[in-house]
Formats: sequence, structure tokens, C-alpha cells
Amino acid sequence: MKRWFVNVRRVMEPRAFESEHRRGLRIMLLEGIPANIVGSLLGGPLQTAFLLYLGFTSAQIGVVLAIPSFTLLVQLVVAFAMQKWRNRRFFVVLFAVSHRTLWVATGLIPLLFPHAAWVPLYIVLFLLSFTSAQICGIIWTSLMADAVPPAVRGKYFGIRNTVHFAVVCTTLLAGGQIMEWLPGGAGFTVLFVISAASVVWNGWELSRYPNPAFQPSENGSSFSMLFRPFADGTFMSATAFISVFLLAQNIAVPLFSYAMLNVLKLNYSEVTLITMLQNVVMMVSYYYWGVLNGRYAARKLLFWTFPLIAGSCFVWLGMAALPALLVLVAVHILLGVGLGGYNLLVFNFLIGDSPKSERPMYVAVFSALTGFAGFVGPLVGGWLYKAAADGPRWIQEYGLTAVSGAAMLALALGVGPFVFRARKPKKTTIDRGVTAR
Repeated sequence: MKRWFVNVRRVMEPRAFESEHRRGLRIMLLEGIPANIVGSLLGGPLQTAFLLYLGFTSAQIGVVLAIPSFTLLVQLVVAFAMQKWRNRRFFVVLFAVSHRTLWVATGLIPLLFPHAAWVPLYIVLFLLSFTSAQICGIIWTSLMADAVPPAVRGKYFGIRNTVHFAVVCTTLLAGGQIMEWLPGGAGFTVLFVISAASVVWNGWELSRYPNPAFQPSENGSSFSMLFRPFADGTFMSATAFISVFLLAQNIAVPLFSYAMLNVLKLNYSEVTLITMLQNVVMMVSYYYWGVLNGRYAARKLLFWTFPLIAGSCFVWLGMAALPALLVLVAVHILLGVGLGGYNLLVFNFLIGDSPKSERPMYVAVFSALTGFAGFVGPLVGGWLYKAAADGPRWIQEYGLTAVSGAAMLALALGVGPFVFRARKPKKTTIDRGVTAR
């Protein structure tokens, strides 16, 4: 770990004389700090708290949580448009700033509009915000894959993710305390003001990004681009498995905060502290997953993240006999380790095993298929919580989540070994862990 801290200081510390390459890596790390401040203050458990403040029901919260996955479908269109959008930095700045500005604008809803309009207006602004985010996402992924050399990708993204999750943990803790000290509208005002300042900082850092030349597809802008990923059997089998798994996962995991706040009746501080614990575990696990990825194939390691994520849902069953807080601590430790590995390794599958010129379409197809599953999951989860409201209380408290976890475990252990079994290595650029934004 001492070596890791030395590496962090090396990346972040400006020098009197530094190459354009090293300067770019440092800027790309710094840019993520304000981005994660916005995401932490306006997303996660604090977003759930704000939605409840606006009067959202469980089903309506499910709709909001499904929007980021649903908007991934736009990436199929953007993959074609990128063949003409050669100035990737310009479009990253444009759509990233639009995304965060629209998200911050949701904070004005209670101030400017009547109560009856709060729910539909939030949904519309959030939909527009995350449409911009997903347009930015595919361009950003392509740019990062070219800007970070293959030889240092694993180490660099491990450092970048760990620094950013440290920011997430600190921001979540601060945000929870603000809401405890200033409950209701006053607390949310502070969160949105901090977020607005972070949008300005983030836009400035993005404008200084490196801007390597874009290599267009060998198929130009023709529809034959779309079929290249579907002809790749290894890619499609793993993508199909991940999509089905995410469908089951997103029935439960995105609604953890809702269950803790509205069903188990935990306070803001307890929920943010538990979520912060998950992020601390993720932050530490990135380092160890990266070390393991240096010894074992990413495909093999990626498989083991799925039982961990499934177990984090199944463990909710422990609330039948144990205190809720004790079970939730175990749940979020398992979830942190599992998601840490998944986030680090899944982009190895995308970036490492996809042809450079076809990478935007590979990312778009993966995002579209997994995004559709991610869209349906929270809708089903929100509807199930609403349907269970008149039933025995244990169904809402832990029954729905535990059943989802059991289904995920069956899928991970029953089908996963066949999908992620060892294959003959391809001559690809890298086999190192990389993560998305």
C-alpha cells in the first residue's frame, strides 16, 4: 500500500517540467474529483432523500433509477455520429457540462414551481441530464482508451478510481452530516450550491483534457458497423450473461437506499455512513483486484464478482434473526468488494478485447443491451415494493431483496462458469483492468 500512496502522489503532483502525456494523465485524474462530488451529493442515498422530499413514491423512484440505464440506448446512435465528430474533447466538454448543469437545475424545482409539478419536472430534467451523460460517456471512453497508454492502464485506472472513491466517501459523509444539521430544504440548498460550484470546476478541467486523433471505423458510417460486435461470439455470450444478471441485480440494489430510508426507517447519517462504508471497501478492493489481475485472467476474476454481488442481496435474509444494522454492514462490505471488482474488470472485456477502430460500436452495443436490463430492473423493483406494501412487513424489509439475491446466485454459479470459462488467449492489446467513468 505504501507503493500505492507513492504512485498517487506521482500522478497528482505537478512538476516544473512535465510532458504533455503526464500532464494529461494528471488532468484526467483531477477532473474526476468535482465530477464525483456532484454525483455523490445529487445521486445515491442523498438523491433518494431528495426524491422523498419531493413526494416520490417507490414506483416513481424506480422510474428515476431506471433512467440512467434507459438512456444508454442513445449510445448506438452516437457510435455512428462519432465517425464525423472527430474533436472528442469538444463534445465531452459540451455533453458533460450539459449533464451536470441539468442535474443541478433539479434543485430549483421546489423554489420555482408548484408542488403538483415537482415529480414530472424532475423526471424530465433527469432524463435530459442522463441522455447528455450517456452521449458523453461513449465519447469519453473512446478518448480515455486512446489517451492512456496500454502499459499503464491497469495502474493508472486503479489509482484514479481509488482517489475518486476517497472523494465519494468524504463527500457522502459531509452530505449526510449537512442533512442532519440542516434537515429539509435548507440542507438540500447547501448540497445543490456545492454541486453548482463543482460543475464549473469540472468544466474547466475537462477543457484541458488531451485530445488524441480519432481512428474511424473501417466500415465508415455504414450499418455494417452495427453487426461487427454481434459476430463476436465471446463478446456476445458474456454481454448476454451480464445483461440478465444486471436485470436481477437492479431489481434490488438501486433500491437499497429506499429500503433503508423508507422501510427500515434509518436516518440520513446512518444511511450515508453505510454507503460510505461500501465505497471505502470498493476503494481498497480496487487495489487488490488490480494485483490479482496481474496474476490471473480478467475473465476468470470477473466471474467471481457476480457471486459476491449476489451474496450481498441474499444476506438481507439475515434480518430475520439479526439486527438490521449488523446485516447492512455485511451487505455493503460484500457489495463493495463485488462492485469494485466488476467496475475494474468489465472494461478490460470491452477495451482489451475490442478492435480499436470498432471500439465505439462495441461499447454502444454492450451499453444498449446491459442498459435495457438496467432500465427494466428498477421499474420492476419499484413496482414490487409498491405491491408488497399491503403484505407482511418482512417482504419489504428483506424478502424481495433476498429472493433477488437467490436468483442471482443461481445464475452466477449455474451459468457463469460456462460463459467465463478459460479460453485460448487472443492477441489483444492488453489484459489489464480498466474502469469506466
